[in-house]
Order: sequence, then C-alpha cells, then structure tokens
Amino acid sequence: MIKVFVDSGSSIKQDEKEKFDVEILPLRILLGDKEYLDGIDLSMDIFYDALINQNLFPKTSLPSLGEAEQRIKSCVENGYDVMILTISSAISGTYNTLRMLFASEPRVRVIDTKTAVGGMRILVNEINKYRDKSLDFVEEKLTALIPRLKVVAVPETLDYLQKGGRLSKSAWAVGSILQLKPLISLDSTDGKVKVLGKAMGKRRAMEAVAKALVDFECDENYEIVPSYTYGRGNLDTLIAMTDKKYHAQMTDYDNLDPAIACHWGPNAYGYIFVSKK
Repeated sequence: MIKVFVDSGSSIKQDEKEKFDVEILPLRILLGDKEYLDGIDLSMDIFYDALINQNLFPKTSLPSLGEAEQRIKSCVENGYDVMILTISSAISGTYNTLRMLFASEPRVRVIDTKTAVGGMRILVNEINKYRDKSLDFVEEKLTALIPRLKVVAVPETLDYLQKGGRLSKSAWAVGSILQLKPLISLDSTDGKVKVLGKAMGKRRAMEAVAKALVDFECDENYEIVPSYTYGRGNLDTLIAMTDKKYHAQMTDYDNLDPAIACHWGPNAYGYIFVSKK
C-alpha cells in the first residue's frame, strides 16, 4: 500500500488531508521577523493583512527536512511504500533536496510534478485510483499524465510578480500603464513559469482563460480546479463566462495557500485542468 506525501505547494489544506488521503509537508514562510508553517499557523487573514496592509512580502523556504525524514521513515517502518509529490523543481528546491535525502531508500519515490496547487490535486486523485499497485506502476501513470496538466491563470495586478522577482521593473511599469494582463502558466515539460500571452484589460483576459479550455482540449474525464487568491469575485465572473459544458467538472474551488498566493497577490484567478493530448 502506498502512503502519499505532498508539500504545501499543492494547496491541499490541513482539513482536506482525509479527503485526499495524504500527509502534508508544510513549506516555511517568513513574514517580517516571524516564521510560519504554510497552512498550519498562518491564517489567511494574517497573511493578507501583512501582504496588503503592511506591505510585507513573504519569503518561502523548504519544509523541515528533519521532520520530513522522521515522518517518512516511520511510514516505511510500518510497511508502507511512500510517494512524495513536490511542487515543480523549477520554482522550488524541495524536489532535489528530498530526492537526495531518500536516494538510498528503495521504498520512497520522490516525484517532480512540474506543476503546483491544483495540478498536484489532480495527480493525487490519479494516485488514489492505484494505491494498491507498485511505486513503478504509479510513477508510470503520473509520468504519462504530468505533460497533459495545464495551468492558465491571471493576476489582478502585476505588483506581486515584480516584488517576487518574476517581472522586471520596466515590464511592470509598461504593463501597469497599458493594463496588460499576462496569462501565466507552468510549462508541463520543464515546470518553468511561462507567459502564454497578454490581454488588454480584465474582460479580455478572462475570455482568454475560458477559451484555453477549448484551445487545449480539456479532457472531460478529469476535474477542472478553479483557483483564486483572497476574493473569489473574479473567479466567479470567469466561471459565468465559461461554456456551461465545463461546469460539471468544477467540483472544488481552491483558495491558494500563502506560499503560492504571495507570488500572485490578491484576486488572481484561473483554471487548472488536463488536456486530451
């Protein structure tokens, strides 16, 4: 039987652990001079107050390696095989660090998901179909699915991409003046942040996100994860603009955890889904 661990970049909440049947390795977040554990002792209210009102930009770091090693070795000692899903190695060092930590443990498999948040939720649901299979079998299933994961999202403002170092000051200035909205994705081949395109204004950006379900041939056999940060208003507007045939696939809405939300800022919105190809 396989025990699954995810880092909190999956945005799976502590109260969702039983639903997804996972254990969570929380990323660490530094706000000012205080360190928090993502999803455990940092509430959304405290996080957004610091981000919006106090102008504090968080710094994130890896989960506690000592705690991770202890928890995972305990599972192995109790007879489990363990599969660890990490946020894309292109945006976090968690994968490479855990891979080296468990390199000599044949019953532990560390997977670079090349995605984050809702994409990791989709992968966990895939694993849950095959919990009684071997690690090799499940890894093969994930390897086939990961390239089909699509993330298409839009920040309401470019400010937080610039603060996080993912956008130059000149690009931030031009984009803000022209009200350009970048369509951001995680490239499922290398896990890097990618700009799919730019739209002039919020409505055109929402139309482009809705159209992405068509352009990428969204697979109706998998869920769509509608995702947002802080307020859900923009996401609700996006869903209302989206072809109703996709609505049945939208079963869970994800308010992104602070470790990821800090790079988007409040009121971002988007879809995470699986393409047919």
